[in-house]
Amino acid sequence: MFDVRPVAYVIGLLVACLGGTMLLPLVVDLAEGRGEWPVFLESASITILAGGLTALSCSNAVKEGLSLQQTFLLTTGVWVALPVFGALPFVLGATDASYTDAFFEAMSGLTTTGSTVFTGLDGLPKGLLLWRGLLQWLGGIGIIVVAMVFLPELRVGGMQIFRSEAFDTMGKILPRATQISASISSIYITLTLFCTIFYLLCGLNPFDATVHAMTTVSTGGFANYDASFATFAGPAEYVATVFMVLAALPFVRYVQMVAGHRFVLFSDSQVMTFITIIGVLVVVTAIVLLSIFPHHPEQAVREALFNITSIMTGTGYASVDYMTWGPFLIAMFFFIGLIGGCAGSTACSVKIFRYQLLFASIRVQLRRIRAPHGVFVPRYEGRPVGPDVMSSVMSFFVFFVVTLGVLSVALSLTGLDFITSVSGAATAIANIGPGLGDKIGPAGNFAGLSDTAKWILSFAMLAGRLELLAVFAIFTVGFWRA
Repeated sequence: MFDVRPVAYVIGLLVACLGGTMLLPLVVDLAEGRGEWPVFLESASITILAGGLTALSCSNAVKEGLSLQQTFLLTTGVWVALPVFGALPFVLGATDASYTDAFFEAMSGLTTTGSTVFTGLDGLPKGLLLWRGLLQWLGGIGIIVVAMVFLPELRVGGMQIFRSEAFDTMGKILPRATQISASISSIYITLTLFCTIFYLLCGLNPFDATVHAMTTVSTGGFANYDASFATFAGPAEYVATVFMVLAALPFVRYVQMVAGHRFVLFSDSQVMTFITIIGVLVVVTAIVLLSIFPHHPEQAVREALFNITSIMTGTGYASVDYMTWGPFLIAMFFFIGLIGGCAGSTACSVKIFRYQLLFASIRVQLRRIRAPHGVFVPRYEGRPVGPDVMSSVMSFFVFFVVTLGVLSVALSLTGLDFITSVSGAATAIANIGPGLGDKIGPAGNFAGLSDTAKWILSFAMLAGRLELLAVFAIFTVGFWRA
């Protein structure tokens, strides 16, 4: 019989920890004097109590390792349970949000998507703004651990190719997850601190610098203002660009660099491909913008660099309404959001390594056509790639496209137009943030969507963040029979 108690134990502990973090915005609100602190006290009490009691009631079932089915359920269950409780401060606070809106915001935060349903951010209490930033910061470090520990073992979307780098974890998930997360956490915190310092040097006040550092390093994109990053146009955009790129690189490489392998980052083909793509796209975008705004070359380059990096890494900041940049760049923005960053980073979407494996497979097929009797094997960084990895990658691509189509149709049935439906589905499963069009584009938000559309998008954000297959597997009959 399937034992859910070890899974519930871990989820309960994480929920209780989430409740503990609610005390930070409580302190901030006390300092601000807005009178919102009881919201966080009540939310923290409910969350800690629910998580603690769940963990306590299931503690007698804890074993050394988790089965494959339990690991799948844990991976998805955590990312469902945390937004359920993470939504409480929005429901009880000054946002006057329905639970649908609150859950959407919490899911968007923890999956580091960055889509928002809130307007009037400029006037929200600092406690709530900090909570939005904390959700993304916690989600960012959480997804790195998931990508390095759980997904490779679950053989999801070709992630098993990184098993040797993410350590051998099957049979001892929790101990190894603790060790890996400890190594990652120090680097993640260091990046956040440096980002905060550089934002301060650019003129941001300490609160804005801290919150935006959290949402930059997590590649989440929640901002403290309705105008998003346009509020800080100038040097801060360059700082944000640098740290968005750093956060989109494999964190395991940072661990190796700290261990003494200084140049390992630049020997990673993912990293070099990612930086090259950003460079090419920025040059193309800057050339187009210079043809539109010939008297503002620095601004054109800066806006191209910032917004291209923001969309490709899935951060979702916007410093300008790029819907006014013409159809060519609008179409390009749609497709670059489907590229993503490197595996094992806070970035989202399809990921660079999958495109590398896809093109490696295409090259092999073309060579087989030219030489039918030859033996050709796709390679990644000089290593042969097994058929199980290639099959997993191809399955991911097919599933991604099919899911995008199904979600687009589902959203259109709620009354949304074609552009909003397709870009909304894409931005949700790729965890980008803004979509296209007047309604959910960089100058809008998701507040005007129906509750049905918001629940569809919430599910899409969850599925996309966990590489689709990890979520959909638990809905199959075979999963439970196993």
